[in-house]
Amino acid sequence: MNKDSVKQIRPGAFSESVAGEEDPGASVDLVQPPPMEPGDEAPRGAPGTGETVCRLCGGSGRGKGGETCPECGGSGKVNVGVGGG
Repeated sequence: MNKDSVKQIRPGAFSESVAGEEDPGASVDLVQPPPMEPGDEAPRGAPGTGETVCRLCGGSGRGKGGETCPECGGSGKVNVGVGGG
């Protein structure tokens, strides 16, 4: 590399702050993960996880008295880790 190919950087160029400045055209879409049920080990769709039958209700979505299962929220499924480590 020769000295002509090196761009000069003015002193203080990296110490200037842009804090507080906004770009009105910029936006960020934050994706909210789906809510987790008590029996879930991770949010649905998380890498290394998958759906399985709820251990408490056996997939029926109902508890012993016919109420909604407290582990799966009535879906009969929970999200658990499937990988090894």
